[in-house]
Amino acid sequence: MDVSSKFTSCLKCNKGVLLPLSDYGQDGAAVTYKAWACNNPDCGFSLRIDKGEVTYGKKIQPKN
Repeated sequence: MDVSSKFTSCLKCNKGVLLPLSDYGQDGAAVTYKAWACNNPDCGFSLRIDKGEVTYGKKIQPKN
């Protein structure tokens, strides 16, 4: 599957695409599209929503 035709191109690196990520809120409810992250590992751009605040540019790290 060619993901570049289904998702938005990353405007930071122009090589990857922004992939939607979902999570669960504090009450256990699903939060659809809580974050978007570039799939280019050299880029690492992300955009996320936490408690109504939008942050971007932080590299998303796996939780240990």
